[in-house]
Amino acid sequence: MSRFLRFSFRDADLPPMSCKVGRRGRVLDLSLIAWLTLIWVLLWSTLNLANVITGVVVASAVCLAFPLPPVDLGLRLHPWGIIRLAGYLLYDMYTSGVRVTRQIFSSTPHQAAVIGVPLRCRGDLMLAAVAVAVSNVPGGSVIEVRRATATVFLHVLDADRPEELEAARRQVWRLEELTVRAFGTRDEIARVAEPPPPPQLVAGRPAP
Repeated sequence: MSRFLRFSFRDADLPPMSCKVGRRGRVLDLSLIAWLTLIWVLLWSTLNLANVITGVVVASAVCLAFPLPPVDLGLRLHPWGIIRLAGYLLYDMYTSGVRVTRQIFSSTPHQAAVIGVPLRCRGDLMLAAVAVAVSNVPGGSVIEVRRATATVFLHVLDADRPEELEAARRQVWRLEELTVRAFGTRDEIARVAEPPPPPQLVAGRPAP
């Protein structure tokens, strides 16, 4: 059995979350099979054991018939990190939504601004994930991601005081840390454990 089916947690030569099937050594992405199985169950609109087993068989057959090249996207799943990220996003979306609503109905005008926030993660996948997480929170939206310097440029609605700009940067860094701890590699997790880079170094000039 071990010669016919080998999993990545026992074979370091295989990509993470994968298995090798048969003598030809066809590599299957277990996360892709799980995703295709979920789509199969959703198509049937019924969650039961028969649909799950059938979905796994169909997904495996499709992956064997139409193999994809083994590519390591640098994505890891950390269950506790995912729970922390989801909880923080729900809390932050609620509090930020309340704050934005107050600003809308307030008679006092507020000054908006665009700020640059240098990130510690360098991988394309983590940069995109952090940008998506930040954009999902009301009160700020990412307008540009500069890959060369790992910098996100964020439009914030409340920029009346320097303390508010610094709070916006800290929020981005907090989301970056939680996102990487949920989906990042060991090297990326070690990187976000370090202090954030100073904003004064963004693009070689002082950041707003």
